[in-house]
Amino acid sequence: MKIYTVGGAVRDQLLGLPVKDHDHVVVGATPEDMLRQGFRPVGKDFPVFLHPKTQEEYALARTERKTAPGYRGFVFHTAPDVTLEDDLVRRDLTINAIAQAEDGSLTDPFGGIDDIRNKIFRHVSDAFGEDPVRILRLARFAARFSTFTVAPATLALMRQMVADGEVDALVAERVWQEVAKGLMESHPSRMLAVLHECGALARIMGEITLSEHLLQVIDHAAAQGVDLPVRFAALMLHVSKDAIAQLSERLRVPNECRELAVMAAREREHINGALELHAEAIVALCERCDGLRKPQRFAQLLQAVACDGLLTGDFAPAARLQGGLDAARAVNAGALAQGCAEPKRIPEVIHAARVGAVQAFLDQA
Repeated sequence: MKIYTVGGAVRDQLLGLPVKDHDHVVVGATPEDMLRQGFRPVGKDFPVFLHPKTQEEYALARTERKTAPGYRGFVFHTAPDVTLEDDLVRRDLTINAIAQAEDGSLTDPFGGIDDIRNKIFRHVSDAFGEDPVRILRLARFAARFSTFTVAPATLALMRQMVADGEVDALVAERVWQEVAKGLMESHPSRMLAVLHECGALARIMGEITLSEHLLQVIDHAAAQGVDLPVRFAALMLHVSKDAIAQLSERLRVPNECRELAVMAAREREHINGALELHAEAIVALCERCDGLRKPQRFAQLLQAVACDGLLTGDFAPAARLQGGLDAARAVNAGALAQGCAEPKRIPEVIHAARVGAVQAFLDQA
């Protein structure tokens, strides 16, 4: 039995980046061999085991054969005679198909080290074309390693996969998973650009119209370090709320992302024009966005709209609205309700008090 570290751990080490997770491939072993050494089985489709002490994953060397469309249509084969090269050839990119033995020596049968040096994403073999998730993964890697370019032959293969309908067979949850990861990288514009270049963006997120401004906005959001719902909302700012709802339903986008995106698209113009809003309109906006109950989401809303202006400093409309919300929330609605002699007038009384508090804030500003 021989054990090798493979995949991202080797790649990131060669790139001089911090190594987060270690994946291992085991050559010349059976499941029974692993169990005898205390490994715990966790794989469903093929034998994967957790190390008894480190809990890192160890997978038996395997081959695979495509049997149906999409990324689930594979049959895997493991046996002691499956070689390291047999296992590596099924991997997506050459930079992820380098193995490191326990003594530190590297096995690089497909030129991954040279591609790291030359900053190229290149598919290992034609097996890349059998799994449409690999298009999404490559695009996500482009968002992380923004100076890498896609090899012409790999881009041509990706375009052919799109033309053949492979992308249409992707499961919605997996699409969102990869897109969400890409949005959280340092240069998400590169993910969008790669997906657009191969034709996949129109298939999975056709509601988006790619533009230079949009690419700048999403990278600006990443540079500000905002969280996923804000980045998704910034991406969707110029998409209609109906189209956002349609895309979100199709990709199973989490509610917190969908709701913020719809709200930001709906309120973008009102927020940008907040310096002209009077107290009544500010309170109405805060109430419409449920900011009184959910102030954190209201702050995210202002962040998303600010990204559209590519601002790095203060966003004056956001400061005005945030101050107005704080003033409105400072009103003791419970006390007003208790002191109101006419129960039917309670909402009116509370609303008027909030407008008065916001007006006082505006007068002091």
